[in-house]
Amino acid sequence: MSAAELRWMRWRARLGFPLAAVCLWFARPSAESILAGVVVAVAGLTVRAAAAGHLRKSETVAMSGPYARTRNPLYFGSALLAAGFAVAGRSWIVAALVAAYYLMTFPYLMRREERDLRARFGSVFDDYAKRVPLFWPRLRANDAAGAGQFSWARYAHNREYQAAIGTAALLLGLWVLSFWRR
Repeated sequence: MSAAELRWMRWRARLGFPLAAVCLWFARPSAESILAGVVVAVAGLTVRAAAAGHLRKSETVAMSGPYARTRNPLYFGSALLAAGFAVAGRSWIVAALVAAYYLMTFPYLMRREERDLRARFGSVFDDYAKRVPLFWPRLRANDAAGAGQFSWARYAHNREYQAAIGTAALLLGLWVLSFWRR
């Protein structure tokens, strides 16, 4: 990874917290928008959880579970989470900020990971990439994808519970904000 990539990775993570604060400032949540946002966010958490339970980082190319439908289910789930927050926040400014952050960071991350996987796994990854779309999931799983079962141990090892905790905290913040701004 180049020095510029390392700087970008550090700043990407650091920008998330102030961005959340700015989004909370501009948010105008209502009970209805929070409920709708929760539905979308839970869908994102579900996709991310399923992916984390199939992912064995650095060991093999994940091809089972949601990886049989999209090569990037964690990022797809994150997009749903971002959309859930935008809906819950009920503000075009929040939606624009969240979309800009996502579009500035995640396409770059997907390209970088593809490069790393291709370098590490070669033709195995290339064959998989030919069969499974990059981002938008297919409704039907790819039959040629690897078999594998969801594992709670892998879910925990990949620390995916942190996404659930962060999501709950942000949605709770929006809920509190909805009462404070009445």
